[in-house]
Amino acid sequence: MRQSIACRAYGQPPEYSENVLELEHQLVFDAEQAADFFAALPARAGVCLIEPRAAGAEPFLIRTQDLRRRLTKLLGLLDAQSKRLNLREFAGVVRYRVTGSRFEQTLTFYQNAKLLHPSRYRDLLRMRPPAVLKVNLKNAYPRCFVTRRIPVDAAGTPIAGAYYGPFAKRKIAERFAESVLDFFKVRRCQIKIRRDPTFPGCLYSEMKMCLAPCFAGCSQEEYGAEVQRLVQFLDTGGNSLRETLEKEREQASEDLDFERASAFHKRVEKLDEALRSGPELARRVRDINAVILQRGAEDQTIGAYAVRGGYLAEPLVVRFAEIASAPKSAEQLFRDYLEVAASDVEQTNAALTNAPSTEPRSPKDLSEHLWLLARWYYGNEREGEIFFHNEPGRPPGWPYRRILRACSRLLAPEPKAPADKKPAETAATPVVGHTVAENAEASTPSAPAKPKSSQQHLFDKPSNEGVT
Repeated sequence: MRQSIACRAYGQPPEYSENVLELEHQLVFDAEQAADFFAALPARAGVCLIEPRAAGAEPFLIRTQDLRRRLTKLLGLLDAQSKRLNLREFAGVVRYRVTGSRFEQTLTFYQNAKLLHPSRYRDLLRMRPPAVLKVNLKNAYPRCFVTRRIPVDAAGTPIAGAYYGPFAKRKIAERFAESVLDFFKVRRCQIKIRRDPTFPGCLYSEMKMCLAPCFAGCSQEEYGAEVQRLVQFLDTGGNSLRETLEKEREQASEDLDFERASAFHKRVEKLDEALRSGPELARRVRDINAVILQRGAEDQTIGAYAVRGGYLAEPLVVRFAEIASAPKSAEQLFRDYLEVAASDVEQTNAALTNAPSTEPRSPKDLSEHLWLLARWYYGNEREGEIFFHNEPGRPPGWPYRRILRACSRLLAPEPKAPADKKPAETAATPVVGHTVAENAEASTPSAPAKPKSSQQHLFDKPSNEGVT
């Protein structure tokens, strides 16, 4: 069984699995040589683990934007009047990893927190599974609804339906589902279907927006065909319905039935409006195949994080400074990393299925990886870029040229903020028609202009008018 940090001997390195981003740097903390310890820490963002001196104590895992400043506050001299947390007498060994992006920092913190605190790592991250759309194909009369739970089998594949997402918020997913279901006669009720002809039905059946299986308004085969149209619509990003509507619109125009063609045209416009409310990331979960590019912690380094079937794979570190002398080009490195043959996927799934019980794949891994992906993608300040294997309007496959151009953009130096310009010195000669006090006030750079006086200069006559 994997050994936890709290039970290890003092100074013993932690046991990492292959896919965990390790805290590779280690420093021993000595209170008598604290100045040298703080000087050795980088003033950069990262993830840090403070291991205790006492055996059996729980380690302290943190993430920060400045390792030196944060550890100086935690391990500095204790102020008796301060209530700030101080670990000077607690710390024994400090392990850390410098991160080049917020995504790498969050992923590192998640993996190490899951390793160290398996019972409460979700609370530490404030993790909540993202909202997804589910078409419960296991039901005899499926419906589409919003959920946060994705059950998986032993190989990690979603079961009991088709799942689409992730969405930024549940309300956004519900709004998208409502706009999409207007094009299909699939039930929205949550009742158990008994096919009772005496059942009164609902408002949607009265508006002809549902096939009404509740009172046997359709056969099970007819309802199943309508559900398959919905699944095909979600799988193709709406292209299946769009092609059908456009063909019917063209046929109506050829038949000179312009009223019918106008009706189809309005449906196409309504479809476009519904699709615009759905983000690009939201697609069938098992088909989320993408690569995320992030700036690395080292100079001229890019971190590539592949997403295969909704799961984050082990990242690839591309050091462009060493590519000139390497036998492989940058494009070949990306090809070897991203292109996984079908046989390799089957072997990987078989390996996961037959994995020993000491390291099983958790049923929550898919939801957690989708949370990491959605948290970065829908963030306010998203760093890095993402490329999908299948993008609308483009041929299927990895866009290697666009990936390399994105690497160039990420490696480009950040533009420096322009320095504040010094205020221009005013001439010593007083302005005609103004007093000495007015000239001194006008020459002061920190004094803001008054709107009232500026309006007087624009519309009133100047004081020196008519002076000869």
